[in-house]
Amino acid sequence: MNEIIRQKIINICNEKIEKKGTGVGLSFYAFFANKNDNPKLLMEVAEWWIMKHKLDHFEKAIKIREMVQNKL
Repeated sequence: MNEIIRQKIINICNEKIEKKGTGVGLSFYAFFANKNDNPKLLMEVAEWWIMKHKLDHFEKAIKIREMVQNKL
């Protein structure tokens, strides 16, 4: 993933954690608008989420933030 989407993921995770606490979950769709305006990037994140890390549809925001910060 490129640095722009990494930072966006971290920021969104931080926002969700701040608003709803450390137990909040999210899906990779949380990082995109409700329209498919960048399908290549959406597929890149989906592949990272589903194929590379075999994550569930919803995961804890704190876990995702840590993974992205550590560039896993």
